[in-house]
Amino acid sequence: MLVLRKILLCDILYIFIFLLVLLISFFRINYHYKSEYDSKSKYAVGIVNRIYYDKDRITIYLKNKENLLVTYYSKKNIDIKLGDVIKVFGEFDAPNNNTTKYLFNYKKYLSRRKIFYIIKARKIVILSKNKNLFYFIKQLVINNLDGNPYLYTFLLGDKTFVNKDVMRSYQENGISHLFAISGMHITLLSSIINKLIKGRVSSLTAFKITSIFLLVYLLLVGFSPSILRGVLFYILFNINKIYYFYIKQTNIFLFIISISLLINPYYIFDIGFQYSYLISFSLIMLSDIISSKNYFISLFKTSLVSFFVSIPISIYNYYQLNLLSILYNLIFVPIVSLILFPMSLLVFIFKPFLGLYNFLIFMLEKLSLFFSNVSIGKIVFKRLPLCIYLIYFFIIIFYILFKKKRYVFVLLLFLFFHSFISFFDYSNYVYYLDVGQGDATFIRYNRKSILIDTGGKISNEGEVFNNIIFPFLKSNGIKKLDYYIITHGDYDHMGESINLVENFKVEKVIFNCGKYNYLEKELIKVLDKKNIKYYSCISKLDNLYFLNTKEYDNENDNSNVIYTKLNGYKFMFMGDASVTTEKEILNKYNLPDIDVLKVGHHGSKTSSDKDFINEINPNYSIISVGKNNRYGHPNKEALKNLKNSKIYRTDEDGSIMFKIKNNKLKIETCSPYKGVI
Repeated sequence: MLVLRKILLCDILYIFIFLLVLLISFFRINYHYKSEYDSKSKYAVGIVNRIYYDKDRITIYLKNKENLLVTYYSKKNIDIKLGDVIKVFGEFDAPNNNTTKYLFNYKKYLSRRKIFYIIKARKIVILSKNKNLFYFIKQLVINNLDGNPYLYTFLLGDKTFVNKDVMRSYQENGISHLFAISGMHITLLSSIINKLIKGRVSSLTAFKITSIFLLVYLLLVGFSPSILRGVLFYILFNINKIYYFYIKQTNIFLFIISISLLINPYYIFDIGFQYSYLISFSLIMLSDIISSKNYFISLFKTSLVSFFVSIPISIYNYYQLNLLSILYNLIFVPIVSLILFPMSLLVFIFKPFLGLYNFLIFMLEKLSLFFSNVSIGKIVFKRLPLCIYLIYFFIIIFYILFKKKRYVFVLLLFLFFHSFISFFDYSNYVYYLDVGQGDATFIRYNRKSILIDTGGKISNEGEVFNNIIFPFLKSNGIKKLDYYIITHGDYDHMGESINLVENFKVEKVIFNCGKYNYLEKELIKVLDKKNIKYYSCISKLDNLYFLNTKEYDNENDNSNVIYTKLNGYKFMFMGDASVTTEKEILNKYNLPDIDVLKVGHHGSKTSSDKDFINEINPNYSIISVGKNNRYGHPNKEALKNLKNSKIYRTDEDGSIMFKIKNNKLKIETCSPYKGVI
């Protein structure tokens, strides 16, 4: 035992283990796994590991040698439970990469969970019902949650059912970490168990019982990284204490990271893992600075340290910091940790408290949504190369290790320059964003930001803005739009307009000629309320020329047609203008040799007339179009008319960027099909 203690007290041992595990993890991550399925597969058999019901849509995570994601639409209730063995027939689709640079990559997200195919199920056959005790217990727990989203969140670590707008407000406020089960929750759970059995068994037996309970709980929540850390820390910390090993907390921490990465090397990409381990490590190392007899002073110091050490993770993933999150944590941490989480355990057992619980949750959400609309303190950061964020990490690690205040000042200096780095970029940009079946184009010239259209899906309002437009603008360091131009009032062009002006600073809005339709009138109500200036049927705006000022009897023909010249390169944006508008423009203007044409009406047969295309003679033609759209866009005749130009399509090439620097044109695409299995 004495020899073992000497070995365990050796600091270099834990550093060696950690570095060795990192090396092993690197090789495991870069190992190319070949799926046993392909796009021609017809069916798959597996165990139901997770299942979600949303109206007539069922989402199933199927456990096999590799995992599969199943989506199934049925108006009939299917009695599928956790642990059931099912056979799924349907189409096998490989998930695609992100089609806009720096945005969420669904393909990578799934592959890190060993999911390489999504099955669009036509038929599901239950081969056998669950016989596994673990799945039986988990199903009982889920049944007792009654579909309450916050019981799912606080007890199972599953935030799937929390309203997306509310969840986004938690992220905006810098408090989303409170809704992941962590060491705080594990400490409370272990304390409750210990109090229940205290005095009835020995301390060692109590530790063993608590450890077994926590390990079972860890299995129930599916090895969430933050919960794994909490459970391992509880077990190893108490073993260290009971058997007097005197191992440093930092060494225990390194060992826990090593175990976690051995279990799953892909944890290293998990944002929750990054937050959890970096913040926990910093709190351990700086415990002497943080500790205070006053709870709120200690909480403030904890919040301050957590904020600073998590900076590189936040700005890398969310392109934004909220300075007020330090204060928000002082409000929300006690509410969640001292009231809501304990009450979640109470409500799980005693349902009469559910009404009060739901009221408190309602107040929590309203408070978070209110704070998320406070613009003061929010700083946007342009996405930079990874090496810059590694510098941030090194500065933070040096501060944690040496506790010198100068490192904090270096960090703040870095942040200051990072937040203004966009002002030092003198290049001009035109981005044609992939928004599905719709249009959205972003122009950046002479440090002015212009958005032409937002796209929009009637079936899923807010999806395009929240998942594409908003993160795109932030990732490029855009803090406001000087102009938002609406080509015309169709939903696939302006459907996200209200979301845009309510959640992003917009100076001026430009409408097309003609009468305002319903969508435009609804937007104008919001513009009036927010005192945003708007104009319609204009002919010139800075370096932009509006070629279509004639009024027609339909929205498409009334589309704003915009011409601009950037560093000598000529760009033209057609909206949904038809052949009628094209002919009128040819009669009024001389427009030979357009460099880049945003093709009218998604390549429809009603636009891109042969005479018009031959006259403007574009070098590049951009077609903004949705994959497998029901309209059959782009039309074969339109493609034929454009054959002398280089054609880019958002359904095939993703978002397309034209960058003009030193009078040279650089083109970059973000194809969804890169690296498809």
